[in-house]
Amino acid sequence: MRLDQLPFRTPATVSAIDWSVLSEGDGKRLRNLGFDEGVEIEALHAAPWGKDPLAVRIGRMTVAMRRAQAAAVSVHIEMLDLAAE
Repeated sequence: MRLDQLPFRTPATVSAIDWSVLSEGDGKRLRNLGFDEGVEIEALHAAPWGKDPLAVRIGRMTVAMRRAQAAAVSVHIEMLDLAAE
C-alpha cells in the first residue's frame, strides 16, 4: 500500500521508497526528515477535499507533504494476531 492510500490514524511501517520518482530536492528533504525503510509512520489528515498537503507523523515529528511524494512511499500495516493472545 502507498502512504497516500493509508487510512488516517493507522500506524504503519515504511517498506520501500521509490527514490527515482522524486526530484532530487524532494528526496533530500525526505531523507533529512528520517524517511527510510523500517520507520514507523502514520497519516494524520489531509487538506479539504483530499488535496495537498497530507500531514504525516514520522517518529515524533509531524510533516506536511504532497500526495505525489507520499505515493512514492510504500507502507505495510502490521496486523495483530489476536488469536495468539
